[in-house]
Amino acid sequence: SKECSTKYQAAKSAGTLNGMKWNDFRKAECGPGADDDDTVPAPTEATYTSEPAKPTVAAPKGVSFPKAISPKFATENPGKGRMHTCLEQYYANKDANTLNGLKWIQKGGGFYSLCNAKLKS
Repeated sequence: SKECSTKYQAAKSAGTLNGMKWNDFRKAECGPGADDDDTVPAPTEATYTSEPAKPTVAAPKGVSFPKAISPKFATENPGKGRMHTCLEQYYANKDANTLNGLKWIQKGGGFYSLCNAKLKS
């Protein structure tokens, strides 16, 4: 949730994470309601390694995707720009409760691969 993310950023800034990563922090500090999605990185921890697999499924109804790479990521290489743009939109959908069960990465195509494919088309 947004509160958990804010709490994480505060702990990170204060240097009190003790090496804890986002998913561990979320489980420890934000309770079971934060079960969420273990496949998604915090925006500040996302690292681009390679393109996601091509999706073989359609997105659930109601999930929105960006139409283009966000201007704030335009200076990054295209793959990394798509990843950051998709991550930002994923969290926007999450905050609006419009993911409808879609995870960041999942068999057949999670949010990342669906979003990446849309940005490439």
